[in-house]
Amino acid sequence: MKILNISIIRNDSKPATTLAAASELSSYGFFQRSSVQEFINFFAATICERTPAGQRQSVEQQGMFGHVHSRPEGIALMMVTDAEYPSRVAFTLLTKVGDDFIAQVPKTQWRKDIGFSSLQNYLTQYQDPQKADPMMRVQKELDETKIVMHKTIESVLERGEKLDNLVNRSEQLSAQSKMFYKSAKNTNSCCGVM
Repeated sequence: MKILNISIIRNDSKPATTLAAASELSSYGFFQRSSVQEFINFFAATICERTPAGQRQSVEQQGMFGHVHSRPEGIALMMVTDAEYPSRVAFTLLTKVGDDFIAQVPKTQWRKDIGFSSLQNYLTQYQDPQKADPMMRVQKELDETKIVMHKTIESVLERGEKLDNLVNRSEQLSAQSKMFYKSAKNTNSCCGVM
């Protein structure tokens, strides 16, 4: 699970303008990064222009997923991730980023590449969605608990089988000891003690 890019794009006029962006492309080779960044920029601008205000969507392209949240204020928030990144967490983050951006940057300052330092912090914080998102954390804990419970149930069932074997053996032992007692009694009855 990996976030490659988070962008804030002004989409109330054409062409869409990138106001702020943060990328994490270290998983690509040094010479590939500029090409990947160009593709992400084009992908983000195209998807944001085509997403109507007030809507969210996810688009898959070449193994990357673009999650877009187009807000009625005239901005769209775009997040490019790999296929494994959960879309619910992506949209939660995009909502949070949009709220922070609108609260901190007045619309009169919305110009190309204004910079928004919080983007890099969000990019770093949400790289592992299980640590950043409370719902993912709870789900992970539930999954771990479920695994422990399955192991415990399997152990109990194995112990139950072992107990059944012991009970059967004790019943066989009891039957053998009764037979031994009777044969010993018969053997000892022929001889009298004087």
